[in-house]
Amino acid sequence: MIRFSTLVRPLALAAAALAPLSAHAELAVGAAAPDFATQGAKGGSTFSFHLAQALKHGPVVLYFYPKAFTQGCTLEAHAFAEAAKDFHRAGATLLGLSADDLPTLKRFSTEECRSAFPVAVAGRPVIAAYDVALKRDGVDTGLTSRTSYVITREGRVAMAYADMDWHEHVTRTLAAVRALRH
Repeated sequence: MIRFSTLVRPLALAAAALAPLSAHAELAVGAAAPDFATQGAKGGSTFSFHLAQALKHGPVVLYFYPKAFTQGCTLEAHAFAEAAKDFHRAGATLLGLSADDLPTLKRFSTEECRSAFPVAVAGRPVIAAYDVALKRDGVDTGLTSRTSYVITREGRVAMAYADMDWHEHVTRTLAAVRALRH
């Protein structure tokens, strides 16, 4: 005999996967980037990040991703890892952000980010300030949308790009960082 719950759960998961997700970047180009501080990991080691401090060294790329170790986020992390040296040569600090906890980010920083760049915790205040809450049918999922920002050394948004497809995030952010040099 098949239990009702064994039928309902897969159907509910399939329906949830088909429900529309919404992601958008509300911070307009030229807007002041909200300052924040958080904890993160690079190469499995914890560190502290403060946007205002990082901006003293040049532009900052903040890329928000929904959840570590999911297919799209893993592929995006690999792409950013491959381009990490290009971001560094262009003078930018690269930081991935998600609502994942620090132990998860420590593993993700080595396994998927390949120790090439740091990832950090995006707490509720940061998610709200950057308007990157991922919503399903208008309801906050507790995850971040896939949104990338390039922040100028002066603390202004130079580029904002929101798309749940990870493919263009590296190309667009690197081009925006390079454009800041000209």
